[in-house]
Amino acid sequence: MAMLPFRPTPFFADKNRAFWNLQFIGWGGSALLRAMTNIANGKPEQIVLTVIATITGFSISLILSVVYGQLINRRPLVTWGLSALALAIAVAISATINGWTLTLTRSASEAGLAQTILSVFYMDMPLLAAWSALYYAINYYLQVEQQADRLERLEAQATSAQLAMLRYQLNPHFLFNTLNSISTLVLLKQTEPANAMLTRLSGFLRHTLVSQPGGKVTVAQEVETLKLYLDIERMRFEERLRTVFNIDPAAADALIPSFLLQPLVENAVKYAVSPQEEGARISLSAQLVGQRLRLTVSDTGPGLQGKAQRATLPAAMMGADNTASTGVGLANIRDRLAQAYGEDHLFDIRTPPEGGFTVVIEVPQERLAAPEPASEAEKPSARPTVISAPEPRPMGLDA
Repeated sequence: MAMLPFRPTPFFADKNRAFWNLQFIGWGGSALLRAMTNIANGKPEQIVLTVIATITGFSISLILSVVYGQLINRRPLVTWGLSALALAIAVAISATINGWTLTLTRSASEAGLAQTILSVFYMDMPLLAAWSALYYAINYYLQVEQQADRLERLEAQATSAQLAMLRYQLNPHFLFNTLNSISTLVLLKQTEPANAMLTRLSGFLRHTLVSQPGGKVTVAQEVETLKLYLDIERMRFEERLRTVFNIDPAAADALIPSFLLQPLVENAVKYAVSPQEEGARISLSAQLVGQRLRLTVSDTGPGLQGKAQRATLPAAMMGADNTASTGVGLANIRDRLAQAYGEDHLFDIRTPPEGGFTVVIEVPQERLAAPEPASEAEKPSARPTVISAPEPRPMGLDA
């Protein structure tokens, strides 16, 4: 799964540019409001003083931004204590400059400098305090957003790692059973079937190497992978292994986690085909039910009747051929479905009275995202948005 990049609100995508935009908008709006107030009060000559006060506030706020930038990641007591001190000094400087300019006008010549500075102090303090509060509010908002995005990326990576771990469990599980079969053929001196099974095994493993552990494939691709596996098992069971695939064309392009169904089919071979002299039929169907994909894997084996060990499949299992099983089949599927879909899935085990074993899976319908049109220069490097295994070529007999 690809890492999610940090994408804040578009206005703050470039923090430096956003800062200057807010500076010009904020102080420009303050200057316009003061100028309109002076004109309304019949004092247009004080517009010059408004310009001086705006430039002073703009310059002091730039210095405050540098100071606050150094304090924002300190301990709260240090941050707020030094920020309050810096704000008080900034207000004092601004009030001194603006008060001194006011004493140069006739209207303020009668008042003393200290009195004028004090009167301006109570005007500049709310303005710079509001600017400081806005500065910290915006930066804390961006930090919270960045931390949330980082947490989301970590959760996505953890989910991807969990999916990969569950997928990699299947390879040794499958290899154990297949190599055990090859060993049996070798002991029986059936070299040709053993060699043919090894050839098919190499083709199957080559196919698994090109698929992403946490990726998704279409139902059609998953079925082709199952046929590769069944070609191997058919070397052991021949006519005893019968398969039926009923794939709705509308469901063939739906996406599912890769190798999701292989443990179910392997389980059916192990507990339905192997213990019965006449073998069994394994059926796989896929259909759309509304906006959901329903997958059904069933067999005509003995089911749970007389097979108590099969009822505990998620735990340690013992195979019908008296070989120890790794017990990762159904438990693995449950975990993979939970990782991929959360609670939005169905995993139901059914055992009809007449025998057999059926597993029903329902998941939300997903399809390959249509690639965006690319220019001629971009076409060679275009990549699909969903990673999936290429179409494999069936080997051996058709299922």
